[in-house]
Order: sequence, then structure tokens, then C-alpha cells
Amino acid sequence: MATTRLCIVTDIHHGKDNFTKKGSSALTLLEEFSRFVEATRPDAVIDMGDRISDCDKQTDKQLEQDVAAIFAGMSVPRFHICGNHDRDYLSVDENAAILGQDLSSTTVDMGDWTLVIWRADAKIHRPGGFILPEADLLWLAGVVRNATRPLAIFSHVPVSGHSQAGNYYFQRNPDASTYPGASERVRAILAGARVPVACFAGHVHWNTLTMVNGQPHFTLQSLTETFTTHPEPAGSYALLELSERIDWTVFGKDSMRVSLDAEETARRWIEPLPPFHEHPEIRLRHLQQAAE
Repeated sequence: MATTRLCIVTDIHHGKDNFTKKGSSALTLLEEFSRFVEATRPDAVIDMGDRISDCDKQTDKQLEQDVAAIFAGMSVPRFHICGNHDRDYLSVDENAAILGQDLSSTTVDMGDWTLVIWRADAKIHRPGGFILPEADLLWLAGVVRNATRPLAIFSHVPVSGHSQAGNYYFQRNPDASTYPGASERVRAILAGARVPVACFAGHVHWNTLTMVNGQPHFTLQSLTETFTTHPEPAGSYALLELSERIDWTVFGKDSMRVSLDAEETARRWIEPLPPFHEHPEIRLRHLQQAAE
């Protein structure tokens, strides 16, 4: 199997320093990522969103243009995804015009894998948080149903449902870390895949690996986050190599490395038990114990 190599960055947050995000360092760190891309010569670059820290419409346009100018200098194919901060004041079409590419969800066959650039709506509604449109969920369901090649799925918002314990932003705001309610439906769709599947997302500003029903869900640390590397920004970006294995290497001050057998991700786990009091065998045992 041929190896597909991807350079990935997320949560650049160009703009003013804000809480633990050191946005003032974003362009310098993005230039470092650009040099890494040129040295690595990957098959593609994937930006998983939150290129800026939002301010107002005019400022956000300029911030996005600053970031887009650096990406434009990279001499490999690029795929951009909008994050919530890219969408507070700018539409998807306005982001697309700045980045020079269509920002609809798409699939791309590279090597022996299919890259799924799942550009599900990432606008945070106030109130309401993230709301996953049914059309975005159905699009992904169609991709999974028809897949005949391994799938690497990229999004801004993670759908693993993993714990946010210890996360600076989301430990006490877990509903803002995912699509409340809808993520369970996404995981059910992924469980129906007959091919290897690996999912990659940003948004939560830390490196994680969560196995769900045999499928790995990765999140990548922000380029400018400091809460795990205080007082310096993490400067994180990743190299993903896809073949018979899924090799994930995160560089920067918050590094991580994982290597998985891709074929094992196509094996589903045993269905979880129901609540103990609803399981006939366990309920009978408890009744018998109570009668003794």
C-alpha cells in the first residue's frame, strides 16, 4: 500500500492574545509550519479551522487574509475547514473567497485512502452552541455507506464524546466542545463503516486519542495555545502518514506520536451491556441473591 503524507495544522488563532491563546505569535509559528511543509513535501496540507480569533467583520477579513497569504505560499494542495471563530462575523462564502477555494464538504482519493474533508457547520449559535445541520450528517452518512477504501475524516469539531477533564476551556463547558446530541448519531454512522476509519479534529486545543468502537478519534493541539506549555505557545502541527498503518506525529512543545494498524480500525467491538438492572441475567442473579 502506498503511503499518503499529510501536514496538518489547526486553531491558529491569529489576532490578539486572548486567555491562554497567544495569537500575537500566530503568523511567526505559521511561517515555521510553512517551512516544515516545504521540507516535508507532503501530498497535501489540511487546515482544520479557527484560523483567527474573531473581533469584528472588517478586522476578521484582514486577519483571515494575513493567514491566507502564508498558506498561498505553500506549493502543495491545501484543504481548509472553517472553525467557529472563522464564522462569528464571516460567512462560509467570505472565507472561501479569501482562501481561494470552495468550502463545501468533499472527498479526495489519495494513495489507497479517501480523505473526507467534512466541513460541517461550525458556527456557534448563542444560545444553542454548535448545531449540526441534518444535511451535513446525511452527507457524511452517504460517504460512509458507499466507502470501499479506508477513510480519514477531518473536521473542526470532534465527535468522539471524549472527556474534557483537565481542559482549560471545556472541562466546565463540555457542551461547547462538540455537537450536543448529534455526535452520538455521527458515531453510530461511523460504526456502520465496512472499511478502516480514522477521525481527526481540532477545536479543543489539546492532543488526544480516543478509541470508539475500534475507531481512533484524534484531536490536535492548537498552534498558539499555552495552557499545556505555559508560558510559551505549543507551536503544534502534525504529520499524518496513511498506509497499512496510521502514523500520527505531533511536533512542537506539546508533542505526541501514535502508530496504529489500520485494518484493526475496521473491527467493531462487542455491543455494550445495557444498564445492569435491565439485563435479564444480571437482574435474575440479583433477585436470587435477595431471596437467599
